[in-house]
Amino acid sequence: MADAAEIQGPSASPARRRLRRAGALLAGAPLLAGLLQLTAAEPAQAAPADSVSVALDSLTPSAPTEDDTLTVSGSVINNGRQSVTGAHVGLRVGPLLNTRSAIDGIAQHPDDLRGGAGDELSGKYTQKFGKLIPGVAEHFSISVPVDELDLGKDGVYSFGVSVSGKTSARPWDQMLGIERTFLPWQSSEADTKSRTTFMWPLISSVHMTARTGAGERQTPVFQDDELAREIAPGGRLAQMTDLGRDLDVTWVIDPDLLAAVDAMANGYRVQQPDGTSKAGSRENQDIAKQWLAGLQKAVADKEVVALPFADPDLASLAHTGTSVTGSLSHLKDATDVAALTVKTVLHVTPTTDFAWPVDGAVDPSIIKVATSAGADRVIARSDSLRESAGLPYTPSAARPIGGGTTAVVADARMSTAFEGDLTKADTSTLAVQQFLAQSLEANVQKDEQRSFVVAPQRTPTASQAQAMATAVKALQDGNWSQPETLTGAANAKPDPDATTRIPSTSAYPSSLRKQELPRSAFEQIADTQDKLDNFQVILTDQSRVVTPFGRAIDRGMSTSWRGQAAKADGFRTDVLSYLDNLGGQVKLIDKSETKLSGRSATIPVTVQNNLVQPVGHLYLRLSSTQPTRLKIAGKAYDEQPVEVSGGHSQSVKFTTSANANGRATVLAQLYTEDGQEYGDPVSFDVKVTEVTPTVMLVIGGGVLLLVLAGFRMYTQRKRAAARQAEEEGPDGAEADSADESGNPDDAGDRLPEESGSPAGAAGPDQPGDPAPDTAPESADPSGTGERVDR
Repeated sequence: MADAAEIQGPSASPARRRLRRAGALLAGAPLLAGLLQLTAAEPAQAAPADSVSVALDSLTPSAPTEDDTLTVSGSVINNGRQSVTGAHVGLRVGPLLNTRSAIDGIAQHPDDLRGGAGDELSGKYTQKFGKLIPGVAEHFSISVPVDELDLGKDGVYSFGVSVSGKTSARPWDQMLGIERTFLPWQSSEADTKSRTTFMWPLISSVHMTARTGAGERQTPVFQDDELAREIAPGGRLAQMTDLGRDLDVTWVIDPDLLAAVDAMANGYRVQQPDGTSKAGSRENQDIAKQWLAGLQKAVADKEVVALPFADPDLASLAHTGTSVTGSLSHLKDATDVAALTVKTVLHVTPTTDFAWPVDGAVDPSIIKVATSAGADRVIARSDSLRESAGLPYTPSAARPIGGGTTAVVADARMSTAFEGDLTKADTSTLAVQQFLAQSLEANVQKDEQRSFVVAPQRTPTASQAQAMATAVKALQDGNWSQPETLTGAANAKPDPDATTRIPSTSAYPSSLRKQELPRSAFEQIADTQDKLDNFQVILTDQSRVVTPFGRAIDRGMSTSWRGQAAKADGFRTDVLSYLDNLGGQVKLIDKSETKLSGRSATIPVTVQNNLVQPVGHLYLRLSSTQPTRLKIAGKAYDEQPVEVSGGHSQSVKFTTSANANGRATVLAQLYTEDGQEYGDPVSFDVKVTEVTPTVMLVIGGGVLLLVLAGFRMYTQRKRAAARQAEEEGPDGAEADSADESGNPDDAGDRLPEESGSPAGAAGPDQPGDPAPDTAPESADPSGTGERVDR
């Protein structure tokens, strides 16, 4: 334009021409800036990301082949303030995605309008809406033959469902919203199929307590009835069982779940807030039986991997538990009982070679702990055991990491595809398509066959389980993968270029470390075990206590406690408290002060057993704290074996001997056969009131002197009476009387009132003789059968 103007007008000077050009630039600058701003702002204004949302509720088949018809359904909703006119929903096939990272990018922002959405299919495969009213959802369903999609070579394509229309502010056709996902395309059987192992976890939280009923059946007590809801029809575990029955998966089971359901099926009780318990419903017992029967059928002819009992937290054991003596022994016990539990309940022999740290996160200490109980295969995850060699493909799962241990590395992308809220059909569909896309993309990376493992979250929700089942079914029906057991994946030939380097302890995710059990938890478990060891030795039927408490200790280390620190601590505290309560049922009865009134006597001490079973292997020791005053069986202490029937008491008698008067403190204490103190001691005083032999000799001498003095007085009086009779003989009355009797010596035997003698002058057999206040005491020792006052 400037050149034309210059030709038509007269020639201007160079200075003027420069001035005109500068003015033109200055005048046009605002217009150019406005145009640039309009151009840049128009996409955001014409089709803001939240103007119309698209929900893709179903896409079937998930992995179509040439002769299929693809059906897409869902809904759109106008989130703006203006109605949308001339709206229609269309399908868009985007470009072929060549990397797994490209899939990640779309999955992170499925509704981004600026992404490569691809061209919309012809109007024949659209659904039109006259008007989209704000806030009102409109449903759509579009079917299109796969050959109309014009797909090229095999691989993963970006696939979108978009909505377009006009608004009063922008009266031209524009894209207002989109939902992007993936279309896995393997038109025929792949030349090389990958082997895929899908772990199907049957794991729950802790439900059983250590408490059991007192009867022979030992009815178990549950914390709540939550497990019944999980296994009831429609419940999470019920759906896991029903869905897994028709899938080629490896069942990964926590034996504690089986033990709990089996216990419920045979009758159980539920703990109440006030500390009591009530009987579980008959309906729930029937539900438990039905679930077990269904599970037995589902796992028949399938690989079953048994985790250690109660799924102990391996990372917590490695990072904090090993500093507490005896913690690792619990992992060994939990592993030993796992196979027996599964075989007893499900009638299948499980594999116990695998250890599964939470989220597959590993470090050297976790590997060491995981293999300490006999497992030689550790299930890790690729976001922990990361590839460092820059491989352009995903290697096989098996990695030899030394010491005869194999790390089975699950694929992180496929394993985490089903996390999050999948209760909506839209999010569930996207999860399924993302999983299939990652699986196919991994397969086409290399022509050599490889083995992949999928280790999903431990406790999927019902909606997550449904999405998982849909994905596994589509994978099994697809043309690029074939199922494989977990053992098969572990035994597969490892890739020599894959990393085998275990990350350092410092690389362990801090988010996971924050959820670990603290050291105090393992100290509490150790205290419980010590008390259990001390308690069980006195029992005649140890299994009644060892089994429920041993399994409760395992549950105290469960991975399911992550994120529930307070609840976990409450569980362990309750186990320890209940054990203390049971142990306290065998005890010594308190005694008050005892009086010892003889030089020797027996002291009874009573042992009470309020348990339902007999106890033995106990010794009762009675010790004198002052053996110079009071001895037990002639020494400082004595002990006797104790056996007490259930619900009874037994008195144990000890022979004592006193050496001096006064109080002596006696201590009674129960001991186990190995010399460990059992229960609390009982202390009481013994008051010795016995006199010593020296004092007895003095008293005896005094009594003898009194007897001799009395005898002397008696003889003197008798002689005096005889002399008096002789002196009165010539007198008439007395003489006549003597003559009449014919025996003058009889006069001295008369009673005092007859003889006229003063009172007290009679012989030793007369009432007037003096008598002792008490009977003389014997100096001989008291008999051993004498009882003492209590």
